Amino acid sequence: MIFENIRNLREDCDKKQREIADYLHIKQTTYSKYELGKINIPIEIIIKLADYYHVSVDYLLGRTNKKE
Repeated sequence: MIFENIRNLREDCDKKQREIADYLHIKQTTYSKYELGKINIPIEIIIKLADYYHVSVDYLLGRTNKKE
């Protein structure tokens, strides 16, 4: 999975896709496609997710194992 850390963070926080999609002001189906790697995630969304989870963008993208 391309964006495994994004899904893992959501599940670790006991959040539903709908909740995160609402926070991002997108449809749940779009968010699901992000997690599955079916469509590219816009940089604005990646930044918002990093801020939401208090992690680095590199962590979300799987470039490092360090969250900060």
